[in-house]
Amino acid sequence: MNYKISLPGKAPVADRKPHQNTDHGITRTDNYHWLRADNWQEAMREPDKLPEAIQHYLLAENQYCAEAMQPLEQLQKDLIAEMRGRVQEQDESLPEPDGTYAYCDRHIEGGEHPVYFRTDRDGGNEQLLIDINLEAEGHEYFSHDLIEHSPDHKTLAWSCDTSGAEYYRLFFRDIDSNKDSAIVIEDVGSAAWADGQTIYYTRVDENHRPDKVYRHTLGSDPSDDVLVYHEKDNRFFCDVYCSRSGKYLFIASGMDDQDEVWFIEVNADGDAAEQGAEPVLLEARAEGLEYSVDHQINDTENRFVILSNTDGAQDFKLSVTPCDKPGRQYWTDYQPAQPGRMIHDFEVFRNWIMWLAVENALPAIYFAGTDGRVSKVAFEEEAYSLGLDAGLEYDVGVFRFDYSSPTTPWQTWQYDCTSGERKHLKTQVIPSGHDPADYITRRITAVSHDGAEVPVTLLHHKDTAVNGSAPALLYGYGSYGSSVPAGFSANRLSLVDRGFVYAIAHVRGGEEKGRDWYEQAKFAGKVNSFHDFTAAAVALIEQQYTATANIVIHGGSAGGLLVGATVNMRPDLFAGVIADVPFVDVLNTIIDDTLPLTPGEWSQWGNPIESKAAYDSIAAYSPYDNTQAKDYPAMLVTAGVSDPRVTYWEPAKWVAKLRELKTDNNPLLLKTNMSSGHFGKTGRFAMLEDYALSFAFAIAVTESPASCQ
Repeated sequence: MNYKISLPGKAPVADRKPHQNTDHGITRTDNYHWLRADNWQEAMREPDKLPEAIQHYLLAENQYCAEAMQPLEQLQKDLIAEMRGRVQEQDESLPEPDGTYAYCDRHIEGGEHPVYFRTDRDGGNEQLLIDINLEAEGHEYFSHDLIEHSPDHKTLAWSCDTSGAEYYRLFFRDIDSNKDSAIVIEDVGSAAWADGQTIYYTRVDENHRPDKVYRHTLGSDPSDDVLVYHEKDNRFFCDVYCSRSGKYLFIASGMDDQDEVWFIEVNADGDAAEQGAEPVLLEARAEGLEYSVDHQINDTENRFVILSNTDGAQDFKLSVTPCDKPGRQYWTDYQPAQPGRMIHDFEVFRNWIMWLAVENALPAIYFAGTDGRVSKVAFEEEAYSLGLDAGLEYDVGVFRFDYSSPTTPWQTWQYDCTSGERKHLKTQVIPSGHDPADYITRRITAVSHDGAEVPVTLLHHKDTAVNGSAPALLYGYGSYGSSVPAGFSANRLSLVDRGFVYAIAHVRGGEEKGRDWYEQAKFAGKVNSFHDFTAAAVALIEQQYTATANIVIHGGSAGGLLVGATVNMRPDLFAGVIADVPFVDVLNTIIDDTLPLTPGEWSQWGNPIESKAAYDSIAAYSPYDNTQAKDYPAMLVTAGVSDPRVTYWEPAKWVAKLRELKTDNNPLLLKTNMSSGHFGKTGRFAMLEDYALSFAFAIAVTESPASCQ
């Protein structure tokens, strides 16, 4: 079927109101600066407070987008029905044992959100903890974050955000009565129980930065909570967590490429509050020092386990140190660094330590016992994804991991560290049916402008012809060292079954090939990400997976920067661009130190306030600043009024400038969610509407062959 977007007459035109900034002797004129509301912080909490002129423009763009996509309304309904048909409506998690109980969650038929409950350890006597569906009633947006029971199993701490601005409220629920206390703590980030009566939490400031750690005693007035730690460097964000051993509470303060950790010992009675313990510094922050910490205690050891990049360990190593000698000078190697094997995460148990590493864009699980002998859990597929599911208990010798590939739905396995026995526990059910043999996963290599070899993961239907006739969707991210997993997504099958090749470009900026893969895309090297992404598109064309101008590129947030900069460089390669909440007004954002994330971002992009070189390098690739009078492919751009990560005016300004300058008649659509933030709609079914919009757009702007179904 031939699907087309129908442009409804004249597109909205934003007013041009020149605004000038001068930095390093360079004056820039920004005609759309006015879209940045002076009261943006207030509007983030209450979107109705957005100034009328800005609301009028965003709503006009929404109406234009809706009218343009109207011919695809039935296609979107079909896509939603397909994707919903792949969701097991009644589903239940595997129980997580903890002491005398086992904790679980389930989805009920038609329910958007999970229901949390617990049973006795053997599975009897089910007890409701919280039904998020009930809590979400009456809210257009509802996101829950923390769901954590106290160590004595009597109280549930839970938090929610009802605006999309990620200002979470923390509640305390008596589990036996299933009623919340009247005590509510506002604007909470992370939280961790120290004992049955004491919880530590971070609170965000007026710039949405978690900068303070407080200690709260159940039943007390939050205004009396003790300030335990205050981070005064506006580049750093605080987090608080408890060791699995239950013996230490950690305060982690960090930015993208620098960390500092403090610890508080919980006394023998499990009561940190009573002793009023002050945090102790583990190792002072230093330029380039990154580390994270957990604790291990058993019959022979009482030590901290540390993942760090010390002593030139670019791809990170594991170290240990006695708890009474926490400083870096006492750290000894437990698992030395291995170039090209990036250790991403680790988990500590009484007698075991395990870690998740990535080698050549493929994850691997390693573990070692008290004898120090290292073992590896092996896998066979060409591309796959792994996740550690370490559970709630400390004194165990088995762990769970999640496995999937682009063709294989998520599986949960149990692994016995002593025997090496691997036991299958659960596989994601696709109610409408799924045969992995109908699909093909490949890992190809694209050669970038400087010879770098970029891994590209492919998924296509077995009946899709590899002769250049298929459309392709090319996805990428490439920032902050975040690696894109080659995992399963039931939703993307709606494209693949229609003959699309789905590709993930593992570009520089992630850590798929080690830390150096990330370092090569920082500061002035950021352009390597864009060249890598372009090379991935060229490789798809050269290897006849698709053809020029039959590719849709897709990225969100910093991935929006990736697609925005790439389309400025090579608009001729692409049929379309999907940019979700895209970080595209890079120079204006990174030069504005009043924005919540900006100071901590300077370690990624450079500080254009102080450095002319950083200013010049960012100005050279920032999508907004490099929008030109030329033809662009069709574009779908999304934004969220409440978004604290990529503020709504970045995509809005970009679209306004594109409308002013572009010389083609291709669709340019902006969809702003007026009641949510960075992550779009909430609810497992409601979010399918966002997928359907993007997929329908991709189908409409490409030349698609017959369906493979």
